[in-house]
This record gives sequence, C-alpha cells and structure tokens, in this order.
Amino acid sequence: MLSENFLLRGIIIKDLYSVNEAIRDREVRLIGSNGDMLGVMAAREAQRLADSEGLDLVKISPNANPPVCKIMDYSKFKYEQSKREKENRRNQTVIEIKEIRLSMTIDVGDIAVKTKQCLKFLEAGNKVKVSIRMKGRENARSYQGVKVMQDFFSGLDGKAVQDKAPTTEGRNITMMLSPVKA
Repeated sequence: MLSENFLLRGIIIKDLYSVNEAIRDREVRLIGSNGDMLGVMAAREAQRLADSEGLDLVKISPNANPPVCKIMDYSKFKYEQSKREKENRRNQTVIEIKEIRLSMTIDVGDIAVKTKQCLKFLEAGNKVKVSIRMKGRENARSYQGVKVMQDFFSGLDGKAVQDKAPTTEGRNITMMLSPVKA
C-alpha cells in the first residue's frame, strides 16, 4: 500500500512507505521513536502511541511477519532520505568512453597528434576506444591494422592499460584502453 505522491523531475512517484491510517494490518511489530523495540501489538494501538507522541506511524518493512512499523517524523525522514540520495548522486563518477579513429595508412605525425589527444582523455579519467575502419582491399590485410594499433599503444608510454586487445570484428579493428591507476 502506497500513501503519498510527490513530484520528481516531472514524474509522479509514489512513496514506498505506508503511513498512519494507510496501514491496514491487524498486528505490527513496533519500534519506538528512540529506537526501542516495543513488541507486537494491534495497529490501532500503535497508531494511538504515535499520535500521543505527535509523530507518524510508518511501515518500514512490509514483507516481515508481522510488518515492522516505526514511530517517526515522516516529513523529516523523507527530507533526510532525499538529502542522502542527492549526496549519492553528487558523489557518483561518470566514466565516459571516448573514441579515437585511426586509419591503416596513418603517418607518424598524425599518430603523435592522436596519441596526445588520447593521453588527454586518459588523464581526465575516461576510457578510450581506439578503432580503425577498413576500406576495400584493406580487409585482406587486417594484420597491418593490428600493427598500427600496437604501435599506437606503445606510444602511450605505459600511461594506459589495454582492457581489450586489438581485435578484428568485420570491417573494424577495435581496442579499449583505460587509465593506469596510481
């Protein structure tokens, strides 16, 4: 049973907890406002205790037998929970996958430029996908593309780790790199 609705990024989300009169169970296991276990009692009696303290009765574990309810200030609980979720979202690190495209006939100067760009991506903490798209007769000499990839990787001077070695998949040769952990 879900009680209140609230708006989150334009979507109506139902609360996960039943509160006060929305609790329809006969018996509940009650936890007091200070964290003490008050035992199993009728839901109406538990509601009466919560009302006498001026707090809400919240079903925190609906699948238990009997369900576990706690006496607490529900609005304060929701506020603290949203703060915790916000903090968790802020502390998440998003790892992006950047892509660098090479060709089978790439020259030394161009490899230096691509290597420099790859190092920037790796220093920012991103993973890098290095790919070569083979055209025409290049398909017959895919080993040359793998050699270009290996030369490119050796030019990174140990600042990257190969997550996936250069492999030929159809017309593409791909390799995954990630930054070296300090």
